[in-house]
Amino acid sequence: MEGSARILALVKLANVGLVLIWGFAVTFVFVRVLPIAEFQAFLLLVAFGNFTISAEFGLTSIIYARLRQHWLGSGGGEADGGFRLEEMGVLFLFLGLLVAGGTLILLAALAMGWLKTSIPLLFLLFFLSACLNLPALLAKRALAAVDGNFLWEALDCARRVVTIGLLLAILIGLDPRLSVALQLVASIVVIAYAIGHVHRRLGMDKRHWLAFRVGGGHVRTHYLRDIGASAAYTVSDIIAYNAPYFTIAAMTADARPMLVFDFFFKMSRSLSMLVRAMVEAALPRITRAYHAGDRARLRQLLLRALGAAMIFALGLAAVLLVAGDRLFAILFDGRAAIDRADLGLIVLALVALTALCVSVYIQAALGRFSQLLACSLPFLAGSLASAPLARLFWPERFDLAFLALYALALIGVAGLHLLSLRRLLRA
Repeated sequence: MEGSARILALVKLANVGLVLIWGFAVTFVFVRVLPIAEFQAFLLLVAFGNFTISAEFGLTSIIYARLRQHWLGSGGGEADGGFRLEEMGVLFLFLGLLVAGGTLILLAALAMGWLKTSIPLLFLLFFLSACLNLPALLAKRALAAVDGNFLWEALDCARRVVTIGLLLAILIGLDPRLSVALQLVASIVVIAYAIGHVHRRLGMDKRHWLAFRVGGGHVRTHYLRDIGASAAYTVSDIIAYNAPYFTIAAMTADARPMLVFDFFFKMSRSLSMLVRAMVEAALPRITRAYHAGDRARLRQLLLRALGAAMIFALGLAAVLLVAGDRLFAILFDGRAAIDRADLGLIVLALVALTALCVSVYIQAALGRFSQLLACSLPFLAGSLASAPLARLFWPERFDLAFLALYALALIGVAGLHLLSLRRLLRA
């Protein structure tokens, strides 16, 4: 099953389905159990959680690229910068510090009243639950690098089924704090098992996880430049995707523009997850072709990936054009409406996002972080400027103007990514 791209794609898509159900269930449940002001604060918490998760600066992608090259036997030795087992411990330490730092910032925001809520414990537990996606991402990419994709997807499916059940139980009376706390426990158990499997498959022992000086020295000496490019790209990407929550809040007190953007964000996350699942199923073959220097095979696989991704995009576009307004009303409990112009712009943005995602997932797996950074900066500028420009030039239709500018930024950046892929094939 691990060796079949089709079977692997189906399993990954099944897991993506569960992830999407969980994501929509979060909104479906909390928009019904929280007052609208609390729910707006909750959306900001979700955005901060996304920011924190993304702030791993792409290090798990670097580990995947390096460990994959090592596993395929085409990497260098330890002395000349090849992969070392101690790198895993250094990365795990960094992720732990990132979660701790994000938690301290959240506690400060709650204490100072910057994030106003009458249920701070729920917000804290939900944030910690979201942050567990960091070690989950490490487990996923490490297992994928050593041909353990199928095992991770099976474990993660089980985790998602449990957490969805606990989330929906809130609607029949389960205390939200208890629900989120139990979701934390379920995630910890699954992630610990997955990390343990990586430990055994790589032949690691305890000293590899604790040799921070050795691992840190190797990282600093041999691929600090990659980390710098990956970190800059990730920061740019985080801000570009999440900043509209904050810029919209700064431009207007009306809840509708933020709900419309949140709807687009959920659709984009859904699509990107589907595209990621498809690309990840093909990555074992793509990485083999790339490291073997087989340009013809690489071109064939890239075109297949782009074609399959566009099928997902067009399918989602059709769903939105037919039933997007009803889905929006159901999702947000009828508290706002979305019109055809909004949906049309969302569809355009999603098609552009599809090409962007294929490029990002493939080039990150190949360690081409400098190229990704060059493409991300224009999107960052467009994302930050969209809300202020919309407020300045078309305040009476701020929501529509914002979507138009944001979609235009995505279309331009998608073109840059396609040019980058073309250069990759010629390299």
